[in-house]
Amino acid sequence: MSRSWRHLSAAALLTALTVVAAGHPAAAHPNKTRPHTSQAATTYYVGPYGADTNPGTNATNPFRHIQKCADVMVPGDTCEIVSGNYEETVVPARSGTAALPITYKAASGADVTVNGASKVTGFDPVTAADVTAIAQKDPYAADSQFSDAVAAGHVYSTAVDLGSDVSTVQVFTDKKMDVEAQWPYPGTDLLDPSLQYAGEGSADATISDADLTRPAGYWDGARALTGYWYISATGTVKSSAVGSVTLDVAPPCVHKVVPKETRYALSGKIGELAHPGEWFYDPTAKRLYVYGDDDPDNHTVQVKRRTLGFDLTGASHTTVKGVKLFATTIQTGASSTGVTLDGITGTYLSHYTDITRGATDCGSTVTRGVGDTGIILDGTYNRIVNSDLSLSAGNGVALRGQNNTATDNVIHDVDYMGTYAAGIAVQGNSQTVTHNTISTVGRSGINLQWNTVDGLDPGKDTIAYNDISGYARLSLDVAAIYTCCSAYMMGSSIDHNVLHDPAPTTTSTTFGISGVYADNGQSDLVIADNVGWGNREGTVMLNGLGTGSHDNGVYNNTGGMTLFYVKEAGQSTGTHIANNIGPIKGLDGASAGGLVADHNMLETVDPRFVDAAGHDYQLAADSPARNVGLAVPGVNDGSTDPAPSLGAYQYGAPKWTAGARR
Repeated sequence: MSRSWRHLSAAALLTALTVVAAGHPAAAHPNKTRPHTSQAATTYYVGPYGADTNPGTNATNPFRHIQKCADVMVPGDTCEIVSGNYEETVVPARSGTAALPITYKAASGADVTVNGASKVTGFDPVTAADVTAIAQKDPYAADSQFSDAVAAGHVYSTAVDLGSDVSTVQVFTDKKMDVEAQWPYPGTDLLDPSLQYAGEGSADATISDADLTRPAGYWDGARALTGYWYISATGTVKSSAVGSVTLDVAPPCVHKVVPKETRYALSGKIGELAHPGEWFYDPTAKRLYVYGDDDPDNHTVQVKRRTLGFDLTGASHTTVKGVKLFATTIQTGASSTGVTLDGITGTYLSHYTDITRGATDCGSTVTRGVGDTGIILDGTYNRIVNSDLSLSAGNGVALRGQNNTATDNVIHDVDYMGTYAAGIAVQGNSQTVTHNTISTVGRSGINLQWNTVDGLDPGKDTIAYNDISGYARLSLDVAAIYTCCSAYMMGSSIDHNVLHDPAPTTTSTTFGISGVYADNGQSDLVIADNVGWGNREGTVMLNGLGTGSHDNGVYNNTGGMTLFYVKEAGQSTGTHIANNIGPIKGLDGASAGGLVADHNMLETVDPRFVDAAGHDYQLAADSPARNVGLAVPGVNDGSTDPAPSLGAYQYGAPKWTAGARR
């Protein structure tokens, strides 16, 4: 497939990424200088049986809300939270100091949930008379799957105000997210949905499909989700007929619907409310409809109400430990520093179903959610550690600002909208992402975008010892670790990662799935000691389109690689590819672009791994990859042979491991 047009959008894409990543140097919070007035730090207690009028200094008479702790604590104080469900957004009145941090923590053995959702009750069965009334506004509601479900006694409704924007509505039954009624019915796992593809005759903004059997006009005004190549987008149906729908504008970036390649789904019509786990919301009538096998009031039905569980945008030197988040998240600010999130269990961190930002704006559409979803760590020297994060329309974690850290986290089932959001979205610079286990993501496990931060000296990122699998679920031209576009990365290192078993759901073209992908002119990277398997394009892919792939060191990787746009004069000067094991597609003639490739073991030689079938890529005693490598200090040290080994594991050295250390 031709990619020659991609340079046209690279600058716009980079601009969008820079905007979402921009931060500011840490500044003094107005409350940070408040002195700690007591001789000894105070521990306050919070419990669901408490009252905010209590002194809160013992577990017998605790505060009722975490916010009360946040109102009274000064540097050095601790808020100990007993088991309970806390429906609030905690906004600290002041920060701690480096010597005297403020701490919010679950009591020993406590099950503490900060809940962004609230319960909804008062459901009544929808009747035939209700269908008649609904059909006065939407005549297609009559004689539909919805009306059949009503007749069968499966549809209930209640009055509730969820705002005017349906794309932000999120509904849960017994702590599991329901899905908005749509066609085709996707199932309740949005990272493994049933997919429908545009058929023959599709073009421009029109989707043709013989399976579109609803009557003419049925889909008018519906919302459309489309996905093709690396672009997920949303739009509105302008007109519809049996066998086709026409959108108000063609999907951005590619500006067309591609037969048998563009996947799509349609929502916003009550006629599709006919399957378990579905809901429909009418913002005009302020009424929520749900499909159920019994009365929803027999269950716990909740709706999302609060985006943030802890709003730390004005806080520094603050620790949150051992707390669960449900349907909410935590965010620090550009001036935050010294914040630690430890042992957080977060589910349903962020939600949205709108993607497209401007009808033809490619950059801000594909980067939807990158900078503002998941756990958001902005500022400097903040960290998230030992946490379990899952189920987000966007990121698991967003690292913004500079010198922030994500380590020893388990992140899965995120980016279910399939944008450039990721398990961990890295922006800014000087960030550290190590020893994380990331699996089942819509696009990439780690999306690495290097940007400067106003007022701070930039430095390199470190992405190391991560285990990433199940990527490329909903988007292609991607990798477990993806980085783009046209940035000089100051020696940022991507090393000692295990990148394996991508799992695209699409049955269309599966172009561009690799372990590490330096796309559209990334330069001054060190990509070393990574291991991958199951990747169509190998463990490493370099694409020099646009500004060229310059000054990259690609050393001692196992699993092969692919090279694009590195052969034109000056297109890959300074790039060195050495000591790698596996086939290298696109290598022939690449030296014309300036790159140097040597000491690599290609597919013609069996490297004799210990157990390739079992994915143990250490070298056996008789491996020809021993004692033949080019020495690269700091990359391939540790071999017991006189010369280094090829590949990611040095012979005789202890085997390194990746992933969260639990």
